[in-house]
Amino acid sequence: MQIAKNSVVTLNYEMFDLEGKQLDKTEEPIAYLHGGYDNILPLVEEALEGKTVGDSIDVVMEADDAFGEHEPELIRSEDKDVFPQEVEVGMMFEADDPQTGDVLLFRVVEIAGNKVTVDANHPFAGIKIRFVGKVVDVREATGEEIAHGHVHGEHGHQH
Repeated sequence: MQIAKNSVVTLNYEMFDLEGKQLDKTEEPIAYLHGGYDNILPLVEEALEGKTVGDSIDVVMEADDAFGEHEPELIRSEDKDVFPQEVEVGMMFEADDPQTGDVLLFRVVEIAGNKVTVDANHPFAGIKIRFVGKVVDVREATGEEIAHGHVHGEHGHQH
């Protein structure tokens, strides 16, 4: 079966920066609903269109096409007393963006004295990415998956 709109695609991947440093890789295959559901990076989805089991892709993306540009306004310094006592670098916290009302996921990047610096940028923001993937499985999506806009079951979303 070829990958097309409303197919469930299972793949393994590795991501690298342009110097060849590995940034991420699958330990287990991931599955996503193909066809514009925003379940995977758009240029990766475009490269996978029409592929079948065993096919590979190799896509290089500018930061804007991958995880976005690094936005300095998403870095904040907060008083340490607003965090749990055991706060450490690498911990993640949700907070509302006062300007948009969106919930942002902040990562603690530094603790200095009574100040904690958090960053809501994706860790790969501002980086050109090379995405190398191999198709493991392709199947038709169920009506429920299409209605929900994501994959259910193994390697997908669990309800």
